[in-house]
Amino acid sequence: MKKNVALTHLNGLTPAKFLRDYWQKKPLLIRNAFADFEAPLTQAEIIELAGREEAESRVITKLEGSKSRWEMHQGPISKKLFGTLKNSAWTVLVQDTQHFSREAHELLQRFSFIPHARIDDLMVSYAVKGGGVGPHFDSYDVFLLQGAGERRWQISAQSDLSLVPDVPLKILANFKPEQEWLLKAGDMLYLPPGYAHHGVAETDCITWSIGFRAPGAAEITYDFLDFLRDELSPVGLYKDSDLAATEAPGGIDRDMQARLAQILAQATKAASEPDMMKRFAGRFFTEPKSHIYFDAPEKKLSTRTFLQKICANGVELDLKTKFLFVDNMFFMNGDELEMSPDVAKKDRPMWRALANTRTLAPRDVAQLSPASHMLLQNLVANGYVQIL
Repeated sequence: MKKNVALTHLNGLTPAKFLRDYWQKKPLLIRNAFADFEAPLTQAEIIELAGREEAESRVITKLEGSKSRWEMHQGPISKKLFGTLKNSAWTVLVQDTQHFSREAHELLQRFSFIPHARIDDLMVSYAVKGGGVGPHFDSYDVFLLQGAGERRWQISAQSDLSLVPDVPLKILANFKPEQEWLLKAGDMLYLPPGYAHHGVAETDCITWSIGFRAPGAAEITYDFLDFLRDELSPVGLYKDSDLAATEAPGGIDRDMQARLAQILAQATKAASEPDMMKRFAGRFFTEPKSHIYFDAPEKKLSTRTFLQKICANGVELDLKTKFLFVDNMFFMNGDELEMSPDVAKKDRPMWRALANTRTLAPRDVAQLSPASHMLLQNLVANGYVQIL
């Protein structure tokens, strides 16, 4: 997506100007961001999806007559539960709808002026009148797109982010709204991380949340240490040929600490190598969530039939697949794709195109080398890539 082309769903701003003036800086209300918006999922489809084992879902209910009592049911959500909520203000939320709906996936691609590595998911919430999840804040950027019905949003830049104790949700204890809008179908609100907001359904309504990944420093650090454990093969033993006699055998002196530091310096040195960080970044940003799995094709194609099909129809990434590149390295679903230097150099533009657009046309597939065709065949066999 070109960074200097004005976009209606960015209030007529170019991606470059939006990122410069609003991204992680201040909210933006966009009226009629998507004219004649067609929702990827209907109310019935959302309810059905919430009941599936492979979908992350939850139902949130505010107990009548209480300011701070809430109930939350984790999915899969049975239809029987919905039958018990008829007289309550409730909301059902489903994460990662782009994994289950091509239309949802296409909607998410409208935000591909942001690197794919930063986009988390497209969540949907269906709420009956009065439903909501309480005043809260997110640690990540979010676009809140009204799909159907009306929802009233209140927002605040307040610094007091203390939470109500003993509730199953992170609800702000002292929410003080500063701005308020009623969003109708096609309207959208962008909020930076940490911005307090409270949405209440004025009618039965559907809201789509485009959320962005914001991993914590602890998560990144722990994952990197795990990565180093797999990548490094430290050599040598702890040695102290210069050990001196001690009168305090219970102590660990500075010389012993220095010897440990010398051994650990191998890891520190490795961590600073550019290729090491490239491999970590590629694996980290493409690692699927723990509950995600891929379905291999029921029928295995012969190599000849496979080549005929991909060259006639083209290929696309599975809706759940994450595929990114770092310079000349390619990563898919947490693993680096092994390519010989010659193959990578010749086919690199096509593999990058697949990462950028998530699809390759028949004529582009036909131009790939036999080695890349073989790699594609393995990826299709794993369920990571689909034949169109």
